[in-house]
Amino acid sequence: MLFSSGFALFYRDDIDCLLVVPKHVSRDDFFTTFQPMLQETQGVTQVTGVPEAYVPIIKSKISGVEIDFLCARLGLSSIPDDLELTDDNLLKNLDERCVRSLGGPRVTDQILRLVPNVDVFRDALRCIKLWARRRAIYSNVMGFLGGVAWAMLVARICQLYPNQAAGAIVSRFFTIMHQWKWPQPVLLKPIGDGPLGVKVWNPKLYPQDRLHRMPIITPAYPCMCSTHNVSASTQEIMMQECKRAAEVVARIFDEGAPWSELFEKHDFFSRYRYYIQVVAAADSAENLKKWSGTVESKLRQLVLKLEFVESLKLAHPYVKGFERVAHCINDEEVSEVAFNRISDAVINRTQEEAAKEPGYRTVYTTTFYIGLAIAPKQAGAVGPQKLDITYQTNEFKRICKQWELFDVSFMDLHVTHIKNAQLPNWVFEGGVRPVPKASKRPKPTKVRRKTQPPISPASTRRCGLGSLFGSSFSCG
Repeated sequence: MLFSSGFALFYRDDIDCLLVVPKHVSRDDFFTTFQPMLQETQGVTQVTGVPEAYVPIIKSKISGVEIDFLCARLGLSSIPDDLELTDDNLLKNLDERCVRSLGGPRVTDQILRLVPNVDVFRDALRCIKLWARRRAIYSNVMGFLGGVAWAMLVARICQLYPNQAAGAIVSRFFTIMHQWKWPQPVLLKPIGDGPLGVKVWNPKLYPQDRLHRMPIITPAYPCMCSTHNVSASTQEIMMQECKRAAEVVARIFDEGAPWSELFEKHDFFSRYRYYIQVVAAADSAENLKKWSGTVESKLRQLVLKLEFVESLKLAHPYVKGFERVAHCINDEEVSEVAFNRISDAVINRTQEEAAKEPGYRTVYTTTFYIGLAIAPKQAGAVGPQKLDITYQTNEFKRICKQWELFDVSFMDLHVTHIKNAQLPNWVFEGGVRPVPKASKRPKPTKVRRKTQPPISPASTRRCGLGSLFGSSFSCG
């Protein structure tokens, strides 16, 4: 039996589907039997199984729509047509992965039952999700909030203001959320016990639960924190965005500003002066899908490590990776592409042209970015400010390459630091780099000197990126 387990409010939203199977069907059958059947289905263009994930999943794209399939094995000999997943007794004798897989549709059903007006809730949620996507803070895997967490926040505001229209709900959403006293949890109903002895979120009992920075608790049993991935950096970014949105909505209601101002696109690629660039490379699209997914799932650990660096104010991960395909004709080009240094010759070369060369190879890459906000220089500090993150980046690469399916013969990973001016054009909307705003600082007065020694290349480098990261910095 198939259940939908999410709020698909936009045409580009992905769809989560849950397959409920009887006890004689194993989880291995889900990947060894269902996945090949899915690959052979007409209209399916991508199928990738991730059996080792926290919630085992098959990611697919069907007719251009991204659909994620989960599987839950119930302790029943057969699945009745009128099965109700709201029955807590279904969770008896299930392993944790099946319980987590069942959580999606159970939480969705509970949310819709707990909001006073479903239509107002849906309209307000549609607005909030669009805003979160436009501001690049919609990604559970990167440490921001996912769709279910945003839905629970909107549902809580609907509960607080049961008679308000969707526009008022949106206004109060930002006003309340940017002032919320985290880590006070957001609850749609009191946390209760169920028929099973499984763990329920309880910071008084479990020390690990006290580490959650923005606890948003699912209403379905067993109640769990849906935001355990949130870090100090991503929390700060989301609170900044909520504060900005509250100010914009106030202008909309008070001054008649257009709603389009709320949905202005993010400025991630112009906000910071320095970025970390993470490039996952593979020899085929299928291998890259698995490898880049593994790297993406570990990026949050790199962000957590960077937060302990004294000279960093925050590490801001971008919510998605950029996929590229390069047709190379020699080893030198392959190496350059793996570092995301792609020449115009490679960019403009077609597969047909490259296939004529004896050294032809196709390289598939996914590139992720982390913006670095540098802490202000401390008063009284002497000399250039240094930032050494060699250990953090090397540890990240080591963790990624411990993946059991990693194969150095056709997979690669490179981590480098770059300036804003070194960002490739294709990270910007439409592939066009925005024109930087003119500086309004007054020009310094020129002073004539009798003699002025020439500036050496070494002294020039000391004023640039090298002085910030220090001579010991290395990511490669």
